[in-house]
Amino acid sequence: MTARIIDGVKLAATIRENVAQRAATLTAAGVKPGLAVILVGSDSASQVYVRNKVAACEKAGLYSVLEQYDADMSQEALLSRIRELNVDASIHGILVQLPLPAHIDAHQVIETIAAQKDVDGFHVSNAGLLMTGKPLFRPCTPYGVMKMLESEHVPLRGAVAVVIGASNIVGKPMAMLLQSAGATVTICNSKTKELSWHTRHADILVVATGKPRMIDASMVKPGAIVIDVGINRGADGKLCGDVDFDSVKTVAGAITPVPGGVGPMTIAMLLVNTIEAAERTLLTSST
Repeated sequence: MTARIIDGVKLAATIRENVAQRAATLTAAGVKPGLAVILVGSDSASQVYVRNKVAACEKAGLYSVLEQYDADMSQEALLSRIRELNVDASIHGILVQLPLPAHIDAHQVIETIAAQKDVDGFHVSNAGLLMTGKPLFRPCTPYGVMKMLESEHVPLRGAVAVVIGASNIVGKPMAMLLQSAGATVTICNSKTKELSWHTRHADILVVATGKPRMIDASMVKPGAIVIDVGINRGADGKLCGDVDFDSVKTVAGAITPVPGGVGPMTIAMLLVNTIEAAERTLLTSST
């Protein structure tokens, strides 16, 4: 068996085309969708991420603002700037790139972003809405994974899904989305006892641990759908995921590659969330 490759680049391109069409419609109606991206510090990976996000916005016809600040920016100055963006009518989405410098409380920063502009979906009110099955914004990476499963026509109702990783950014919201779709979900972590027992029973396996190639073929149920959220740099200097792609692709029914899998979908769904925020603004103004 050789697994089908779930092409995140191709699917993301289709979604971005749809975003561009919706952005054009909104712009014609007098609402230019706007996203503000804030980067504090000089983390090299974060700089790449924010450049990609801003470039994707501009290509899709969204208005984007990138604000970069020195690592010694005070927490109060950052919170003050966020409050200004909260009331800026030209900005529909606000994203503060994580991680932040150690002296800044990331939780307080996220909670300061207006919930209706929290296009990352991290605000506690948005997390609560997701928990109740009525999300305002779905966190971008889990949202992208759900779109990938949808593109593969994966039956979720009644499926056994295992999520490895329990972060607020990926693992927990991923589990909530799968559960809302009718799957039976188990959340594990890298230290879970008899982890292989859980993974070998999974029809759908989502891995987000940050541990390179920790999942191999012996841990995967034949025919399972394997979604690799991890992105690491191996000893050879090449990018790799949390799944040993070469071995698992001989067992799985479908698998995402790294790079070219979940990563492009995360940015695509950020654009979708921003468009949805702008569309709500137009809807509110017309009622």
